[in-house]
This record gives sequence, C-alpha cells and structure tokens, in this order.
Amino acid sequence: MPFVHEDQAVVHEIHGARFVSYVRPATGSRELAAWRGEIPAGTVTPEHVISAEEIFYVLAGRIRLAIDGETAELAVGDAASAPAGATLALTNPTGEPAHFWVTTRVGLSAVLPDGSTITPPWAN
Repeated sequence: MPFVHEDQAVVHEIHGARFVSYVRPATGSRELAAWRGEIPAGTVTPEHVISAEEIFYVLAGRIRLAIDGETAELAVGDAASAPAGATLALTNPTGEPAHFWVTTRVGLSAVLPDGSTITPPWAN
C-alpha cells in the first residue's frame, strides 16, 4: 500500500504525547517508519536511549530537544538528527501544542530510565 491517508493513520498515546503513525510495516514499508508527534504545552517526555537514528522536523509550535546532553529549541522548519545509541529527551516549553514529523528505521526500540525497553508500535 504505497499511499496512506489521514483516516488510515493509527494513534498511540504514551508519556503525555501522541504519535500518529503513517508509515510502518502494516502500511507496506519494509525499512522506514514515519509518524507525526504531537506534544501538548508544557509536556516533558522521559529521557530514553534510542536503538536507531531518528530524524525530527518541526511542523508547528516549538520543541526543546536534547540529544546526548546537547539541547536546542527548534521552531517550524527546523530539523534534527539523533544518532543510534543517543540519549534523547523532548520538551514543549511553550503554552501551545507542538507537532513534528519523525522518521526512523523499522525496528526502533528505546530504553527508559528504569531500564525497561519499549518497542513502539508506530515504528514496528
């Protein structure tokens, strides 16, 4: 299925954020996964270590992204690349929701501060 329409996207919610999954194996992708992240105003996501590179592109609002201890505020049109093995944290420091696009490889997992591992369904 090379085309995925908005009404076919699957919504997942975790850690106060929403992940709207478009591209994944269930929609025909073999190598890449892509989703729209939505993070409400003031939300702080838990720090986590990612197993695969992730590319971020801000669609609306502003996010504060920390990658291996280096932090930047990103606005509409800004992008960032987090390498595999990086420690990642995302915050919305504003009073408005933020939306961003993320692309990674299929099979992504993340290790949380308590040592547990999640395999997000929006990337697998």
